[in-house]
Amino acid sequence: MNVFTFTGNLGRDCERKTTGSGLTLCEFSVGITTGYGDKAKTTWAKCSLFGKKAEGKLPEYLVKGQKVCVSGEMSLDEWEKDGQKYSALKVNVNSIDLIGNISPQQVSNKPAKPINPHKVIHSAADLAAENFESDLPF
Repeated sequence: MNVFTFTGNLGRDCERKTTGSGLTLCEFSVGITTGYGDKAKTTWAKCSLFGKKAEGKLPEYLVKGQKVCVSGEMSLDEWEKDGQKYSALKVNVNSIDLIGNISPQQVSNKPAKPINPHKVIHSAADLAAENFESDLPF
């Protein structure tokens, strides 16, 4: 098993989903910045949190701009759509820590995104086909 640990900012609020087998899934993207100054570069990691952690209160705090430390198993998803080849860094989250301050107003002013029972994930290709937001969270 490989373990990838990194810190970064969430690019968008997390989204809860239900898999075909009834498992709760929480997805979010994290911008990982390397370098500095004019050499700074942001790499995006699509993170998936499963089970009890995805069902609890934690997703309410996973809002755009929140700094996090994530540890999990990393993989590279590759797919082709309309003749174009795409790839995305994907992390199955084992642990996540909130870093820095998040104000109660940030959480309470945003309504929690409910689980959409009609959106069912059937395969990894369904997950990979979703787009990242292109704007930077910071």
